[in-house]
Amino acid sequence: MARLEATAGLETHQVLNQPEMPGDRDLWRDDPVLRGALAESGAALEELARYGETLGRAELRAAARAANRNPPELRLFDSGGRRLDEVGFHPDYHRFMRLSAAAGYHAIAWEGGAAGHLGHAAMVYLASQVEPGHCCPLTMTHAAVPVIAAADLPGDWRGRMLSRRYDPSVRPMEAKTGVTLGMAMTEKQGGSDVRANSTRAERDGVAWRLTGHKWFCSAPMSDGFLTLAQAEGGLTCFLVPRWLEDGRNAIRLQRLKDKLGNRSNASAEIEYHRALAWQLGGEGDGVRTIVEMVHHTRLDTAMAPAGLMRAALREAHHWVSRRSAFQKRLIDQPLMRAVLADLVLDWQGSLTLGLAVARSFDASGDADRAFARIGVALAKYLANKLCPTVVAEAMEVLGGMGYVEDTPLPLLYREAPLNGIWEGSGNVICLDALRTLAREPLAREALAARLEAGTGLDRHYDAALAGWRARWGRGVTEAEARWFVEQAALLLSAAALLEAGDEALAGAFIRTRLGTERGRTGGTIPADLAEAILAKGFPFHD
Repeated sequence: MARLEATAGLETHQVLNQPEMPGDRDLWRDDPVLRGALAESGAALEELARYGETLGRAELRAAARAANRNPPELRLFDSGGRRLDEVGFHPDYHRFMRLSAAAGYHAIAWEGGAAGHLGHAAMVYLASQVEPGHCCPLTMTHAAVPVIAAADLPGDWRGRMLSRRYDPSVRPMEAKTGVTLGMAMTEKQGGSDVRANSTRAERDGVAWRLTGHKWFCSAPMSDGFLTLAQAEGGLTCFLVPRWLEDGRNAIRLQRLKDKLGNRSNASAEIEYHRALAWQLGGEGDGVRTIVEMVHHTRLDTAMAPAGLMRAALREAHHWVSRRSAFQKRLIDQPLMRAVLADLVLDWQGSLTLGLAVARSFDASGDADRAFARIGVALAKYLANKLCPTVVAEAMEVLGGMGYVEDTPLPLLYREAPLNGIWEGSGNVICLDALRTLAREPLAREALAARLEAGTGLDRHYDAALAGWRARWGRGVTEAEARWFVEQAALLLSAAALLEAGDEALAGAFIRTRLGTERGRTGGTIPADLAEAILAKGFPFHD
C-alpha cells in the first residue's frame, strides 16, 4: 500500500514552497565522482553498489536518527548488585553494525580481492554519509588486522575479526561468530604523548596483567582492545580480551564520555585491575607496534570527512533545487551557485585525494608504501580542516531549517570536527608528516614524484609547485608545519584532480586553492569559475 502524503492544506494556510522529504536515494549510483574513480580499479563494484543502495534508503536515515537520539547507556551492575561493566545500545545501532559487517566494511581489505583497501575506503565514505557512529568499532577492527596477524595469540583472533557476522553477545572470543576490536591508548596525564603512560604490565606466565587507567577507550563493548602499558623493557603493546573463558576480564568502566557528536557510539574511561593481556610485538616496541593500526585508522579519518561533506552538500542541493526566493529557484540564483560550486571543490578535492591515497595502500611497491605513510597524513589534515566549514555553509544554505534537527545537518555538523581530533589532532599530524619526510628518503621521493606528475598540465599548478619548493626546499621549521602541510596537501589534491582528467574542475581548484582567485569564505570565487564547475550539472541527482 502506498504511503499517504502529509496534509498540505491546513486551516490557516496552504503549505507551499517547502521541499518534500527526500525518499530513497542510491548513494552509489548518485555519485558519479566515486563511481568514476573506482570504475577501472578492480574493486568489488557490485558489493559497493549494493551497500550504497541500501544505505540510501529513507528508513535507514530514520534509523540513524533514532540511534543518535538514543545514545548508549552504561550498565555497571545488574539488579542484584553484580558487576556487568557493559554498555547498552539502541537496536538501530546494532542494525547498522550488522549491515556494514555483512558488507565487509572491516574485512574487505584483507580478503585477498583486488583493490581491497580502495573498496574499504569507499565504504567508509558511504557509511559516514548516513550513520558515522558505528564506523568506529569497524574501522578499528579493520585497522588491527595486520597487528593481530603478526602476533602469536591463543585462538583464532584474526579469523573472528574477518568474519562478516556481527555478534554482540557477551561471550569469549572462541564462542562467537565474529568479534570487533577497540583501542585504549591515551591517559589523563599524557594524551597524545603516550610515552608518558603509567599503566603497568606484569608478567603472569605466558600472559601479562595490566593495572592502570585509560582516559579514552573507543567502543568499550568491543571483544578486545589494543592498549599500551609500561613493562620492564619499556612501553609495550598488548591485546586485552574483554571476556574470558572463566568470566569477565578485570576491565572496569568508569563512565561514558558525553560527546558533542558521534552519539550512537560509546567512548569510555576505563581501569584495568590486573586485567589479563597478551603481548603484541617486542617488549619496549609498543609505539612501533600500534602505529601500524594507527596508520590504517588514519586513512578512514581522511575518508570520513569527504563523506560528511558529500552528505551535507546532498541536503543543500535537495533544498535549493526545490525552493524559490525572489521569483527564482535558489539553484538558479548566481550567488547561491557560487557558494555551491565552491563547496563542490572542497568535497571533490578531498574525495579524490583520499581515494588516491587508498590506492597506495593496495600497492605492493616500496615507493607506494612510502607514499601511503606521508599521503595519509596530508589527506587527513586537509580534509578535516575543510569539513566543518563545508558542513556549516551547507547548513546555512537551508537557512533556519538547517539548524533544526528535522534535517540531518545538525548531526553532520556535530560530527564534522571529530576525525580531525581522533587518530592525531592537527598539530600531531603535521609534526608526524615532518618527521616522516625528515627520516624517510623514500617518502620524500614518493611525494616529490606525485607532485611532479601534475606538472605540464596547468601553468598555475606549475607556478604554485615552484613557489612551494622555493620556500621549503631546504627544510621546514616546526612553527610553519601547518602551512607546509596544508600547501602540500592542496598541491597533492590538485595533482590527483589533474590525473582524474576533469580539466575544468582541476583548473578551478588550482586557481582558487593554490592561486589568488578566492576570498577567505565560501562562495568567494570568480563567476566564470563557478559556472564552469556547474556547467556540466551538479554531481547530485534525485
